[in-house]
Amino acid sequence: MIQPYTAVGLIPTVRGVRKREEIERNLEHLSHLIAAASWLSSLDLPVRLVVVPEGALQGFTDEVFDMDHVQYARECAIDIPGPETRYLGDLAKHWKVYLMAQAKARHEQFPDRFFNVGFALDPNGEVILKHYKLATLYPVEHSVTPHDVWDTWTELYGRTLEAFYPVADTEIGRLAVLMANEGSYPENARGLAMNGAEVVYRASYPHPHTGNEFFEIQNRARALDNNFYIVAPNMGTYYLTADSDLPIDTFGGRSMIVDYKGRVVGQQLYGAGSTYVAGTIDIEALRDFRTRAQWDNWMKDLRTEVYQLIYEQPLYPKNLYQDRAPFKHADFRREVIDKQIELLVQRGIYKRPSQS
Repeated sequence: MIQPYTAVGLIPTVRGVRKREEIERNLEHLSHLIAAASWLSSLDLPVRLVVVPEGALQGFTDEVFDMDHVQYARECAIDIPGPETRYLGDLAKHWKVYLMAQAKARHEQFPDRFFNVGFALDPNGEVILKHYKLATLYPVEHSVTPHDVWDTWTELYGRTLEAFYPVADTEIGRLAVLMANEGSYPENARGLAMNGAEVVYRASYPHPHTGNEFFEIQNRARALDNNFYIVAPNMGTYYLTADSDLPIDTFGGRSMIVDYKGRVVGQQLYGAGSTYVAGTIDIEALRDFRTRAQWDNWMKDLRTEVYQLIYEQPLYPKNLYQDRAPFKHADFRREVIDKQIELLVQRGIYKRPSQS
């Protein structure tokens, strides 16, 4: 039996990095933040899961400065496992928790490329899960996704749910990753659920989308749709570079933990600083609900043959970066976004406004 426990989402201040060695300062900050968050949050139920939001190690230098992909891969991206995950692993061991985090990271099969990787560490500090982000922040993020190198990825890992939606079966439940913009698409959450996910990491999301409730709507809907928990800490204060004098709150707070019926069970509205969010995870209650409910355990009712019709025609091009580095911002808009919109117009899915 898995007893109810506390999950903690850290909301750190972060400094954007231009060199890999600058990550160390952000890691040191996380070590102090996890101490405060875990100690105070454990006054309720024991803390067994700590989640570190996307951007907490490296910031968003790639996106903000439209960096050259190869340069970022060589100078800023990490390896998993590597020194940074060992540091986080030591924190997991010290606090006796599972720890989930994110980093822009390299892959040994793709020289001079980097992916956006969500990962989980067990209380022994070992990497037990790696999820490669499937939906980047398309106008600005240069990370390669498995779909961008589809042919090679499926040769390496197969064409299975586990190849794209991996789940780690642990003593605190089945853990999975739904990073940032991935949660904007219901299919990514469904893929995790179909692979058995029970507790899902979802972070981070920028303002104005947080302030205008996109983040909360998506988190609650994805949790309800799939009857799983979502732990969604957002980033705290952001210093653009390691030596910036003044910080900016570009994320807008609204960190939350959502249960399997879409209810917010922990929230922290504040974002301009370093803080944390905490809430209770009850895996046995989730499993009982999934297996005894008659109506709103929705997944049992999927009419998959009907839904397959929606996706018979390809939309977003696969293998986009199979033989080249990712586009810069302006090129991406011209070569991908504009063409995708035109494709939807041509198929009669979108209709142009009368004045265009």
